[in-house]
Amino acid sequence: MKTLTVRLPESLAADIAAESRLRQLSKSDVIRERLEARGKVTPRPAALDAIEDLIGSLDDLPPNLSAQKKAYLRRTGYGRKRHR
Repeated sequence: MKTLTVRLPESLAADIAAESRLRQLSKSDVIRERLEARGKVTPRPAALDAIEDLIGSLDDLPPNLSAQKKAYLRRTGYGRKRHR
């Protein structure tokens, strides 16, 4: 096994030492577990998959809003000064 020396901020070193005492493991084992867990990246869902439950959840919007946004904003009065 290879040896590596790393300088850590005080707070992180204290966190690792506390976990080491709590779990009765060496600091090296705690650090090794953390590094291994960090390397296992779970794939993020595609953007549409993440918001699929929101699609179509708004009422009273035109179905072609993305193509007609300027006309829709003009019709609804967006950007006009309001009378006080």
